[in-house]
Amino acid sequence: MASKKKGKKKYGAGARKTVKKVMHERKQGTLKSGRSKKKVKSRKQAIAIALSEARASGAKVPPRKKASRKASGKKSSAKKKTSSKKKSRKKS
Repeated sequence: MASKKKGKKKYGAGARKTVKKVMHERKQGTLKSGRSKKKVKSRKQAIAIALSEARASGAKVPPRKKASRKASGKKSSAKKKTSSKKKSRKKS
């Protein structure tokens, strides 16, 4: 039987407290988003806000993942194509 390896914790206690507080605010309906100050209804958005706040306060939180590009309806053939012909240089 394989035993589980104990690894480092990804999130610190401060981050957990922040997430707990923000989720409580979301359930009460008092959590508002950043600039627009609109009510947050999404669970995922609430967690993102909490982790952002935790990072700002210096809690142990892994770095943010790079945003992946979404397919924006452009075809792959629309990319710039480089010509395969080599330009010859004149030697003088």
